[in-house]
Amino acid sequence: MSFKNFIKRSQYLVYYFKKMDWPKYRKFFRYTRKLTGRGRIGLFFDNIRCMYRYNIGVIDYFLFRFFEKDAEERARWVGTGYKYEYDLVMNPKSTRSILENKIQFYEVYAPFVLHAVCTIDDIREGNDKARVVLENPTGKIVIKDALGQCGWDVEIVKSADHDASSLLKYMKSKGFNLAEEFIVQHPEISRLSDSGVNTVRIISQVNKDHEVEILGARMRISVNTHVDNLASGNIASPVDLETGKLNDLGIYSDITKERVKTHPVSGVELVGYQIPLWEQCLDLVKRAALHRPENRAIGWDVVLTEKGPELLEGNHNWCKILWQIPIDTGLKHVLEKHLEELPAELRNRK
Repeated sequence: MSFKNFIKRSQYLVYYFKKMDWPKYRKFFRYTRKLTGRGRIGLFFDNIRCMYRYNIGVIDYFLFRFFEKDAEERARWVGTGYKYEYDLVMNPKSTRSILENKIQFYEVYAPFVLHAVCTIDDIREGNDKARVVLENPTGKIVIKDALGQCGWDVEIVKSADHDASSLLKYMKSKGFNLAEEFIVQHPEISRLSDSGVNTVRIISQVNKDHEVEILGARMRISVNTHVDNLASGNIASPVDLETGKLNDLGIYSDITKERVKTHPVSGVELVGYQIPLWEQCLDLVKRAALHRPENRAIGWDVVLTEKGPELLEGNHNWCKILWQIPIDTGLKHVLEKHLEELPAELRNRK
């Protein structure tokens, strides 16, 4: 490792400790010690050594189950540091704001969005965009922070409880600046889980020939919550790109929990479950990826409705955990291929 990389990863380590979910870390550490019989000091230093050597996050060590893997297998995984640097190359800071800010996202990708959306300024002005959201036929309004991530800072309120004035006041009190029509998902998706809107994360990569490659798809499935993120205690299953069927068990991001064959609430069997409108989903993502191709690698959250699939989000920092752990396979070689395709001046942008 070069001195430059050592310094950079030392800075990452400080960041990881600063942002650490310490209760989760202690839980995973205790679980791993009990499972492996390893001592505290040896396990801790192996964790930190892997952070430096493989450019992973401290928690990644547990999520990727590095405590069970040899050096060759560890080297195959995309960790937090590596993915951060990949994103800087593929989705530079100068162009990624349209993905980070949901208000900008809905403006730029309007052709791929079906549900009604308005900003807090629209509500303040009382314009048509606000009226459509306030009077939407579902009787529910989703309010959120346009910069929020992982399903946090999101609430669902009843339209009957608010007029424009009260909704404006409530959103200001919560720090929210975006309101959306509640999405009624496809009946087949509701059969799988009806506690929240479930999305398919489809990852696209624009290659050197300006073609769209699909790097993978994962079904994110809510479990007694209105969001579907793994970080909120939900499950995910890998999707066969050819058929749109789930082809493996459901996983949690909590390593102490076993994989599941059926949905914990609905009882629907996961392996073999068919995502509806699959070809339309892939077509939607490929068209969206070329709509603004300056961002080359995007994790799209696709929601299925009776009207068809639509985009809910596009993520420049799509989750390497969601991509890899449902198939228990490190996929660094996939990203390395696309890095090697780029001119040197772009590869060095990180």
